[in-house]
Amino acid sequence: MKKSRKIARRGRPRSFNEGAALEKAMHVFWRKGYDAAALSDLTKAMGINPPSLYAAFGNKESLFLKVLERYAEGPAAYVMKALLAPTAREVAERRLYGAVDMMCDSSHPLGCLAAQASAKCGDLRTSMGKKLMAYVDGAHQAFVDRFKRAKAEGDLPKSADPHALARYVSTIAQGISLQAASGASRTELRGVVKRALEQWPD
Repeated sequence: MKKSRKIARRGRPRSFNEGAALEKAMHVFWRKGYDAAALSDLTKAMGINPPSLYAAFGNKESLFLKVLERYAEGPAAYVMKALLAPTAREVAERRLYGAVDMMCDSSHPLGCLAAQASAKCGDLRTSMGKKLMAYVDGAHQAFVDRFKRAKAEGDLPKSADPHALARYVSTIAQGISLQAASGASRTELRGVVKRALEQWPD
């Protein structure tokens, strides 16, 4: 007697491009922030139904975390690349001029996705609020560490405060985000960066 063969059922192949769907979700979160982005906004933009979203990306929170990763590796990649500059001043220059160029780029929503999401987050004490702050604080700490190294190497004066310098840079960058989202021009914001860098310690 022949043994019956068990045929393993395969899940239906996804009928959409996950990368393209994630890109569209990124633009929704970028424009609306995390809290205001409804599931219907996301599924409509991504061209999928809720079950497909959950199957591919999990819930809204996990989708947003994937979006943050994509954002950090894509539009916002200039932030971490700035840390590779040879001097502390060049680190600040690349960070801030890079912010202007990216945040004024009309090929995607204006401003910074993380800054916009943080500003529009109803309660930063929530699970998502804490993760947003951890994301922002992680970038800030990377600049603190870079400026500490610059000070140890003599690239910054002994009186320089790496924490204050990193906070200065991130504050200017956040201001650029808000101004860019409000319609300030690239030329205007590059002027702001030039003025801000005039205060850099020599």
